[in-house]
Amino acid sequence: MATKRKSKGAYMISAVAEMYQIHPQTLRLYEREGLLLPSRSEGNTRLYTDEDLERLEFILNLARDLGVNIAGIAVILQMRERMEEMNRQMQGFVDYVRTEMLSRMQQQQNPTAGLVPMRRPVVVPSPSSGKKK
Repeated sequence: MATKRKSKGAYMISAVAEMYQIHPQTLRLYEREGLLLPSRSEGNTRLYTDEDLERLEFILNLARDLGVNIAGIAVILQMRERMEEMNRQMQGFVDYVRTEMLSRMQQQQNPTAGLVPMRRPVVVPSPSSGKKK
């Protein structure tokens, strides 16, 4: 969905409603249902960030284009957030594995790196071992 966004900043509810051709009550409903969480100014005015607008676009796409109701939108948003969290965890795991592999490859290239050098044991024949019975 193409929008007419200005530059980075925060937008008041009336500006957002006009940009997306929706009633301000719709935005209030989305907030009440927990779908949107705009910040508030000192005067308690709702302020929508660029991230809020991206989320609103996703919500409007679900509602307008796909016919999803508010309960369905909430479920989809929760699933989306879980997937993003799982993706972050997976990326962390991939980073860990990459670091471990690089570390082990470096150890293989220099096998003595990280090892404490040990002296070879010196075997001294005992006086009794040289005698024959």
